[in-house]
Amino acid sequence: MVADVQRTSASTPGTSAVDIGMLPPVGVVPERMSAQVVRQDRYGDPGSAFVPEIVQTPRIGPGEVLIAVMAAGVNYNNVWAARGYPVDQVATRQKRGEPENFHIGGSDASGIVYAVGEGVDEWTVGDEVVVHPGVWDDDDPWIASGKDQMIAPSAKIWGYDTNYGSFGQFARVQAHQLMPKADHLSWAEAAAPTLVGTTAYRMLMGWEGNTVQDGALVLVWGGSGGLGTQASQLVRAAGGRAISVVSGDDRGEFAMKHGAIGYLDRRKYDHWGIPPLVDDKEGQKTWTAGARRFGKDFWEIAGGREEPAIVFEHPGAATIPTSIFLCQPGGMVVICAGTTGFDAMVDLRYHWTRQKRLQGSHGTNDAQAYAYNELVRAEKIDPALGRVLGFAEVPRSHAEMGRGEEVFGNTVHLVGADTPDAGRR
Repeated sequence: MVADVQRTSASTPGTSAVDIGMLPPVGVVPERMSAQVVRQDRYGDPGSAFVPEIVQTPRIGPGEVLIAVMAAGVNYNNVWAARGYPVDQVATRQKRGEPENFHIGGSDASGIVYAVGEGVDEWTVGDEVVVHPGVWDDDDPWIASGKDQMIAPSAKIWGYDTNYGSFGQFARVQAHQLMPKADHLSWAEAAAPTLVGTTAYRMLMGWEGNTVQDGALVLVWGGSGGLGTQASQLVRAAGGRAISVVSGDDRGEFAMKHGAIGYLDRRKYDHWGIPPLVDDKEGQKTWTAGARRFGKDFWEIAGGREEPAIVFEHPGAATIPTSIFLCQPGGMVVICAGTTGFDAMVDLRYHWTRQKRLQGSHGTNDAQAYAYNELVRAEKIDPALGRVLGFAEVPRSHAEMGRGEEVFGNTVHLVGADTPDAGRR
């Protein structure tokens, strides 16, 4: 049984946890571990919500796997978790009957299998893996009927909706979440892209009738960040052309290094946010002039009067009006977040008669995650690792992300790995 495997290491007697940057012998699981923990009475600023604690190492059940986390990636979802808004994840899980009064987040990880639960045959102790974030119940009637796993009522995001994510020395995952780590990547590089990469793959390739086609134009918001760099590379791999929106020439150059054919500097425009109401003629005139100027600059990069077939969205409130305005007739605006706000506005004049699609997209299903990971393993997608930080700096990275202090690419924290270059073969 799993409980027999999860025993105290000889090198960590009693309930001791090993130090960050170290590992017990493969397959030997300490009773306790270090983690960056969020509690309800600390909700608010991520810089103070995350606190290092020693907690019990999670136990696993049937169909689950315990991994020793080598490196952990950072995503905006745990800014929300640290704030307790828009969802109090601790309270939500307690309503489901889970006893823990804390949250250990983190939705990206590279690691080593240390224990497997009953019924897990595809993974063995010692396997080197990465984790995709889609979690669901196999007996969910929606899934049993053959429908998309990530739309099922039971679908959740690992390390956000679930506990024991990658910001602990050991993480609990469902077996189907695991994928082989790319041999050519370090632990840090391997931990960087999976959530944003699989999310981007679903957004661009998952919605029949509006997937990236050869030569198609795609407008990518936040082109120098984690999502944007993955999106532009996926567009390029599919034969499309990505134009990124960034905040500065240095970020534009970084976006072009990672697949974009050109970029727009959003600081040159001032029409962001909710437009004036339709009957405000002067306000509408001013807003439309700004949006048209943005569109003309887009045409210049595209090399002609061609609108984007797909707009890759995640800012939300600040950008949705422009995205709907610019998207080509029959095209799609696909959105996976709302980092500038959830109260987005759509001017239906540019939506219904031109038959544009506004598509929500969330997470990944297995097939999409596995397809994305094979592109990474084949070296067709670069992880776009921006910076590597120590485990103690988890509060800092989330506070910076929450303040909108953008970084190039993806941020990763070392956990079991002792150097940024460790793990390459």
